[in-house]
Amino acid sequence: MADSTLKRLTELLGSSPREIRRAAIVIAAEVGNAKESALIKALLTAAEDDDPDIKLPAIAALGRLRAEAALPRLVALVREGGPELEAAAQAAGCLGAKGAKAIEKVMHEVTPPQRRRIAAALAHGDTDSAAVAAAHALLDEDPSVVASAARSLSADVPKLPPGRRKALATYLTETLGGKAARKLPPASEAGMLRVLAALHEPKSEAIFWSRLKPQCPAAVRSTALQALGSLGPPSGEARIRALLDCALDDDFQVAAPAMVLLQQVPVNARTAPKWLPLLSSSEPATRRFGVEKLGPIESPAVAKGLVEQLGHADRQLRDLALHTLRQTTSGRRALVEALLDASSPEMAWMLARAANGGLAGQLRERVFDRACSYHDNDDRRADALFFLLRESDPAWTRDQIEARALALRKKKDFMGAVSYFRLLARDPACSEEIRFELAATGLKIANHDLAPEARQAEPSLGQFARLLQDQSFDVFARVRSAKYLDPDDLFYLGFHFTELNGHAREFGGKVLELIVERAPKSSRAKDARRKLKSEGL
Repeated sequence: MADSTLKRLTELLGSSPREIRRAAIVIAAEVGNAKESALIKALLTAAEDDDPDIKLPAIAALGRLRAEAALPRLVALVREGGPELEAAAQAAGCLGAKGAKAIEKVMHEVTPPQRRRIAAALAHGDTDSAAVAAAHALLDEDPSVVASAARSLSADVPKLPPGRRKALATYLTETLGGKAARKLPPASEAGMLRVLAALHEPKSEAIFWSRLKPQCPAAVRSTALQALGSLGPPSGEARIRALLDCALDDDFQVAAPAMVLLQQVPVNARTAPKWLPLLSSSEPATRRFGVEKLGPIESPAVAKGLVEQLGHADRQLRDLALHTLRQTTSGRRALVEALLDASSPEMAWMLARAANGGLAGQLRERVFDRACSYHDNDDRRADALFFLLRESDPAWTRDQIEARALALRKKKDFMGAVSYFRLLARDPACSEEIRFELAATGLKIANHDLAPEARQAEPSLGQFARLLQDQSFDVFARVRSAKYLDPDDLFYLGFHFTELNGHAREFGGKVLELIVERAPKSSRAKDARRKLKSEGL
């Protein structure tokens, strides 16, 4: 441009109205050059103006023109820490390596708040050296300065030209990949990894994986994991092992991003054993993740691990494990195995409802034997096991209980037999034959108290009264065939019903006559005759 034009711009920067001066500064930044000493001097004067609308554009213009003569003043403005600090730091950053080096020197002299502002300003610089200088701020001893620089650099990465991106990536990969990386503070290392991740440098993947080792600080591992999240699904046994180790870390800022990466990795029966430690994590969220990944796999070892979650304090984890176990054959079997060793009736019921169905073979036999053992010892856990058996195969369960009750009755263990007949009688569809067995066997353990109130409270007599309501069932014929009923049992039964009316009275008379028929000379036969006579039968 003609000297006369620059001379005129220089004049306008002096004493013109405010709006004209500002316009002249903007034009000078576009058309001027650093060799015009008069123009640079005028801009330096404008940079001292009290009006920020003049001062700040002048500082920016000095940087735009790469006026090295302005560097001392720009450094002074940065050191002073006023409102023009950012503009001065950016302008100095535009002066190439010399300007960036001068600002780096200042950063060691000012307060942490000033260093944070300088780092953020350098990140917005227009030269490769400014970008690298901003990256140098990642080495600051103050973590807040590092965080500010990392945040600004990461945000500006999409806008950086290829050359500047390459310069920044080269500096970061060399720093993180060299021997000096061992001495980096955790905050600096994490900040560099964050910026490197934003650059999407192809050669950086190995650097990220190398930061997953347990000896690396948590902040570094977390940042590396987040960076790896943008590189696609992980593969390779060693890398997946490293991610599993991270997922098991007690620090959730490490475990969480590791689980996000592992979510993309398929699990099968062959690889499942390596994932099982997730179910032993101290963090419930990690355990829940393990349940979700391992749950669909048919494996006794997986099922056992899932059962162990049922005793955890976290209710969400317990519910998830219980639901997952019900979805597989091995899971349901594991639930039954756990049911056999349940520590309380409440736990037994929870497991029985979850394992509903699917019992067969030896496992069903074991459950039945354990249920009977609990039942014989008045252990309330028996109810849960019998519930499971009925839900799995009601006919088989009914037949087994009936067989046990009849066997006990034949052994004259009438108390035990009654307890099993009562189990059968709980079913509304229980047959009249079974109800008769309950009633008749109940007579054997009744106290035979003939007082009216005692007879009214006797369960076995109540069962006979119910049977007599069914006209199609010949109760007397069954009494006659029940050879285990002795004269005392029959007398007690007949005595009660002869005092009633109708069919029941007739039944009572037949029972007393049966005593006379079987043992006509016994004392009970005499008692029976007297009762029949007194009742007019």
